Amino acid sequence: MRVARAAGPGVPVPRAAPTPPLAMAPARVPVPMSPPPPLLLLLLSLALLGARVRAEPAGSAVPAQSRPCVDCHAFEFMQRALQDLRKTACSLDARTETLLLQAERRALCACWPAGR
Repeated sequence: MRVARAAGPGVPVPRAAPTPPLAMAPARVPVPMSPPPPLLLLLLSLALLGARVRAEPAGSAVPAQSRPCVDCHAFEFMQRALQDLRKTACSLDARTETLLLQAERRALCACWPAGR
């Protein structure tokens, strides 16, 4: 870091020139905008609607008559879930019955093999 030293007595130290104050620009008064002409609004809305229609690929819409409704999907899902529950219940019932029979046999006869 360099420090400015005085050259000696009577020698002035150079200073930076003072900057003149910045002149302020006059404030701009906002000009109220006139509303756009109705024809321009109509053309803009038609252009936006046309772009929206063109964005949908042709032929991808499925007619409502051939689509299953949400209730039909929910009904099919519940039917499958109920069928799965029935299968699980039957499987558990059969397994429980087998285990009960094995326990009864063991209780009745001490010679019944434990691993079977």
